[in-house]
Amino acid sequence: MKIFIASDIHGSAYWCEKMLEAYKGEKADRMLLLGDILYHGPRNDLPDGYAPKKVIELLSEYKNEILCVRGNCDTEVDQMVLPFPILSDYALISADGVDIYATHGHKFGKDNPPPLKRGDILLCGHTHVAADEEADGFRYINPGSVSIPKENTGHGYIVFENRSNQNHRFNRWFAPPL
Repeated sequence: MKIFIASDIHGSAYWCEKMLEAYKGEKADRMLLLGDILYHGPRNDLPDGYAPKKVIELLSEYKNEILCVRGNCDTEVDQMVLPFPILSDYALISADGVDIYATHGHKFGKDNPPPLKRGDILLCGHTHVAADEEADGFRYINPGSVSIPKENTGHGYIVFENRSNQNHRFNRWFAPPL
């Protein structure tokens, strides 16, 4: 199975389009979104191309391919306008012989993990900082943010396939916006 993983779109139609181009190019089986889809939140500046209604339109085309968990900026109102489920706090995925606990990261994260077995993967967004590291017997992976990356990690996503992940940064694929 090949899973395209992204987080923290925060209503940016510009970066959502770039993400979907990358998803199509990767030819993944599924897209896993780790929350914060439409709203930018009170702590973030508006991202480039902020247009939540356009993000709804763009993602709706892929409604049968998207798995999603709830971010701290996602609400019941967002669920009313998106045609795929977004309100689950976490997802447990068994893929290629490894168990993956996918969550946004505002409740459980690297420093406050859920119950995990040795060798499990904890996937989180929320921090907007890309990471891939061993942490107390489990692997912590964060794709960073699609639209508002922090700590110079770049606009990013991850592809998970055959027990390996390949970090990709949008800034390797596309020119940054002016």
